[in-house]
Amino acid sequence: MDHIHVKGARMHNLRNIDVSIPRNQLTVITGVSGSGKSTLAFDTIFAEGQRRYVESLSAYARQFIAQMEKPEVDSIEGLSPAISIDQKSAPRNPRSTVGTVTEIYDYMRLLWAKVGKVHCTTCGRMLERQSPSQIVDHIAAMKDGTKIFLLSPIVEGRKGEHTKLIDAIRREGFVRMRIDGQIVTSDEEPTLDPKKVHTIEIVVDRLVVRDLETKDNEINPNRTRLADSVELALKKGEGSLIVLDADTNQEQRFSESFVCPDHPLQDIPDLEPRSFSFNSPHGACAECHGLGSILQIDESSLIPNPVLTLAEGAIHPWTTSASRMGFMMHVLEALSKAVGFSMATPWKKLTEEQRNIILRGYPHALQVRMETGSFGGFYRTTYEGVIPNLQRRHSETESSYVRSQIEEYMLELPCPSCKGQRLRPEILGVTVGGKNIVEVTDMSVDVAEQFFSELVPSNGNKKEERTSDRGHRTEDIPSSTRSPKSEVRSLSSYDYTIVKKVLQEVIARLSFLKNVGLTYLTLSRSASSLSGGEAQRIRLATQIGSALEGVLYVLDEPSIGLHQRDNARLIATLTKLRDLGNTVIVVEHDEETIEAADYLLEIGPGAGKYGGQVVAQGTPEALIKNPESVTGQYLSGRKRIEIPKKRRPGNGQSITVTDAHHHNLQHVDVSLPLGTFIGIAGVSGSGKSSLIHGILGPELQRTLNKAHDKGQNFGEVEGLENLDKAIVIDQSPIGRTPRSNPATYTGIFTDVRDIFAGTPEAKLRGYQPGRFSFNVKGGRCEECEGDGLKRIEMHFLPDVFVTCEMCHGKRYNRETLEVTYKGKNIADVLDMTVTEASGFFTAIPTIKKKLETLDDVGLGYLHLGQSATTLSGGEAQRVKLATELLRRSTGQTFYILDEPTTGLHFDDIRRLLTVLERLVEKGNTVLVIEHNLDVLKSVDHIIDLGPDGGSGGGHIIATGTPEEVAKVEKSYTGQYLKKMLAKR
Repeated sequence: MDHIHVKGARMHNLRNIDVSIPRNQLTVITGVSGSGKSTLAFDTIFAEGQRRYVESLSAYARQFIAQMEKPEVDSIEGLSPAISIDQKSAPRNPRSTVGTVTEIYDYMRLLWAKVGKVHCTTCGRMLERQSPSQIVDHIAAMKDGTKIFLLSPIVEGRKGEHTKLIDAIRREGFVRMRIDGQIVTSDEEPTLDPKKVHTIEIVVDRLVVRDLETKDNEINPNRTRLADSVELALKKGEGSLIVLDADTNQEQRFSESFVCPDHPLQDIPDLEPRSFSFNSPHGACAECHGLGSILQIDESSLIPNPVLTLAEGAIHPWTTSASRMGFMMHVLEALSKAVGFSMATPWKKLTEEQRNIILRGYPHALQVRMETGSFGGFYRTTYEGVIPNLQRRHSETESSYVRSQIEEYMLELPCPSCKGQRLRPEILGVTVGGKNIVEVTDMSVDVAEQFFSELVPSNGNKKEERTSDRGHRTEDIPSSTRSPKSEVRSLSSYDYTIVKKVLQEVIARLSFLKNVGLTYLTLSRSASSLSGGEAQRIRLATQIGSALEGVLYVLDEPSIGLHQRDNARLIATLTKLRDLGNTVIVVEHDEETIEAADYLLEIGPGAGKYGGQVVAQGTPEALIKNPESVTGQYLSGRKRIEIPKKRRPGNGQSITVTDAHHHNLQHVDVSLPLGTFIGIAGVSGSGKSSLIHGILGPELQRTLNKAHDKGQNFGEVEGLENLDKAIVIDQSPIGRTPRSNPATYTGIFTDVRDIFAGTPEAKLRGYQPGRFSFNVKGGRCEECEGDGLKRIEMHFLPDVFVTCEMCHGKRYNRETLEVTYKGKNIADVLDMTVTEASGFFTAIPTIKKKLETLDDVGLGYLHLGQSATTLSGGEAQRVKLATELLRRSTGQTFYILDEPTTGLHFDDIRRLLTVLERLVEKGNTVLVIEHNLDVLKSVDHIIDLGPDGGSGGGHIIATGTPEEVAKVEKSYTGQYLKKMLAKR
C-alpha cells in the first residue's frame, strides 16, 4: 500500500474527514491555529499507529508502556509503527543536561574512566599507577651502588602515641622503623607526644642496587629478593611504598593506586564511570550534591535601601517582625559601642569592615542592655550576623512559611566549592586530551566534535570507517584533522584501541546534533532551559542515529527557535529520514518547510468549530493555485503581511545595558530605544536569550516590580527611571494541573461565577460565587470531584477515562446546573469557545473585553474550560499576553515576549502584530525575541547578534531599522530581510 488512508476522523473538532497521505514521502500539514492539524497528526494518526504496535506486545509488556486511547475514527489503513517527536518532551529535572539527554555524557564518563590521566588537585602533577613489576624495573634502573631503604608507610600525619601499632610491628619481626624521619631499631622504646602528629614507616628491606638485571633463562636471586621485598612493602603499606636513598635522604614514592608523592594524604579513588556522574555520590560535589548551584543569601536584597540607618530599619529581614526588630535593635546598639559606629549613620556611609561585621557576625561577647516587662539589666551574648542567622534558620526550620520568607532573600548562585562544575575536585583533575570532563561539556557541539576528532591518533592520514554498535555506518573519522596550533593531545595507540568504539559513538552523536542546527548548544546546558523546538530537534537527531526504516515519524513544528540560515539543515534532515524509507508527517507553518514538502495538506478554513475540514491538498504548486487555500494565498503573495510605511523613532529615551558578558556574550553594550517595537534577532545560540532573559528581564523585574530575580554578568542597566513596569511573557505553562484553564487564568471565570451567583434563582437558594467552582466542595460533582471524568486503572491495558455517570462530564451537581443565565448553565458556558462566549456575554463589558482580547491574539477557538495542560507553549504565551493587555497601560511599560509566533499561521501572525502595534502606539515599548521574518520586517528597531552560535556568537552584528540591518552584509538576518523587503 502506497498511502495511509484515514476515513471518518472525528477527534475533537475534525468533521468526519477522509484523508490519504502518501507513504515514504515528506508531508506537511498546515492551516490556521486551532484548525485541527495536531488533532489529525498526533491524536488520530500517531495515536492509532502506536496503539496498534503496543497491542502486538504481550500482556505482561503492555503494563509497563503508556498507551494511547483509541481515536474516534472509522478506519486507518497503511499504518506503520509510529514515533512522535513533539515539543513537550523536554525534561524539567535540574540534573538533566544536553549531554545526559543525548547519552553523550554516558559515553564520555566511560571514556574518562578508562583512559583519563589523573592529576594531583594541589600541584597538578600527573599520577600513574604502578604494578610491582614496574616498581622493580624502576629501582633496578637506579645508579649502580646506590644504597636504598624500602619503607612501608603505616601512619601519616596522625596524632597519638601509637604504642599498640609499634608493638605489632615488633611482633611481626621487623627490625627497623622510621619514625618522624629518624631510623630506629625495634629494641628502642620511642616516646611519642600524643598531642603532635607523627609519621611511622616500616623498614622492610635494605639493599644496594647491584646485579639486578634480568638474564635469559636464569633466575637472578638479587632481583627475586627485590621483587619479594617490594610486594611485602606494598602489602604492609596498603598499596604504597617509599624508596629512600640512604646517602642523600631523597625519597621516591610508588603506589599501586593514584598517590601524589608531594601530597600523599589526598584521597584519589579508583576511576569508574560513576566517578564522573554528578548524579552519583561517588562523583558529585559534596556541597551542592551535583546540582552546581546552591541557594545563597543575596546581600543586595538584605539592604534594599542603603540610605536608611540601622535605627530606621536598613536591614530588611528584621523589619518583618516587630518582636525580632526590637530585640535585634538592642543587640545592634551593643555591637555599635563595641565596634565603634553609630546607629544613626546611613548604611552606605558605614565602612566596609563595619558592614562586614553586621552582615557576618562578631566573634567577641557583647553586653546587651534589655528593658522588658519581665527583665531589666545586662546580659552577655554573641552577635551571629544577618547572613549566618538567615542561613541557620533556613536549614533548621520545619515551617515552610518561614523557609519561603527567608528564600526571598536568597538567589541560586554557583556552588562556591565546585564553582558550578558539579563534580569533586579529584575527579576534575582527570583529563583526556589535556581537558577534564567539565571543560569538554562546556564546549559547544561543533567545538566538542572537533576536540574528539583530534583525540584520534594520526596513522599516516588514514581514514577509519566508523560503525556504531547499532550496526549502521556513520561518516568517516578523519584520523588527522588536527590543526597545527591544536592544544589537544591525541590518545596513544594503546588507549585508542581501548576506547575506539566509545569515541566513534560520541563523534557520531555530535555530528547528528550538528545536522539539525544545534551546533551552538553546550553539552552542559540544562535540559530544562531548552525551548520546545530545541528539545524536539535533539530527539530528531537521536532518531536519525537509530537509522530505522519503514517507520512513521510525526513532528510538531521542528523549525521553532531556528534561524532561517539553519532551516536548510533541518529540511535536509527531514528529507534524509524520508530517504531512509520512512513516512514523515510534519505539522508546520514555516514557508521554506512548506515549499520543500512532497505533499501538503491544509486543514481549516477557520479555528475550533469553524475548522476541522480539508481545505486543500496536493503539491505546494497545487495549493498556490487553489483559491480556497489561505496558505496558498500567502505563498503566492496574493495575501501578505504589509511592511509598515514608516518606523517609529521612539520617545528620545533609551535603556542601555553595558558590559554584558553573560554566557557567550562578548562584553557588549546595547541600547534599546523606548517607545518602539524592538526585535532581537540572530542565529540560534547567538546570545539573544542570554541578553534578554539572563540580564535585562531579571534586572527590569527586580528594579521595577520588586522581584527577587537578578541579572547576571553585566556592568550597568541605565535608563530604568523612564519606566514604571516590566512584563516578561514566556512560554511556560499557565498551569500544571488539568483544573487550570484560560477562564481561570484570565479571571473570566471569577466574573462568570459572580453573574451566576447574581441570578434570581441563585439568590433564592442562597448560592454564593464559590458554589459555581469545580475546585471546591459544594457545587461540584463529588463523584468525580469536579473533573468530569473518572480514571479506571486497567493494568496491562491503557487506563480508561470514562465520563462521570453522575454528572455526565459536566463537573457540577444537579442543583448547581439548575441555575441558568440566558438559558445556559455554568457547564454550558465553560464548553463555549472564546468567540462563542464573546457573543453570549456581549452585554457584560468586563467579560466581553477579556474575551475580545483573547480573540485579538488569535485564541478565539479555545474553549473557556480547556485544560491548561493541553495548550501549546505558543498558546500559553498568548493567554498570558492577553491577560497583561487587560491591565491598565500607563504608556511606560516594557513588554518582553519570547517567540510569540510559535504555532501561528501567517494569518494569525498578522492579527498578533496588530495587537502589539496597538501597545506601542500607546507609548509602551515591546521587545520580541524572534526569527520570523514577517515580524522582523514590521519592527521599528532590530538588534542582530552573532555572527554564529555558541562561542562564535555574542557580538552585536547590526542595529537599526530593518532597512539599515538589511544593508549589513555580514548579518545573516540582514541577508534574509533584504529579500523580504524587496517584495515591498
